[in-house]
Amino acid sequence: MKALILFVGWCILFVLCWPLAILALILLPIVWLLSLPLRLVGITVEAVFGLIRGLLLLPARLLNLAKRDAPGRAVAPSHRGAA
Repeated sequence: MKALILFVGWCILFVLCWPLAILALILLPIVWLLSLPLRLVGITVEAVFGLIRGLLLLPARLLNLAKRDAPGRAVAPSHRGAA
């Protein structure tokens, strides 16, 4: 759907101002290539923040698990293994 909207927009631009449409057709792959490193940096930063979040929340998750499995307390069966 996004490609169709882009194509229709380019066709309208081609009818209204064909030199600008040709310039956009030439510059679009160059802009895409320049944006690739920024996407990789974004993916990397998101992964690092996820790792830090996991490390910071690990003690709380472990304490919650220990509290849930405490003796004298009824524990509901886990549904993780259920298909």
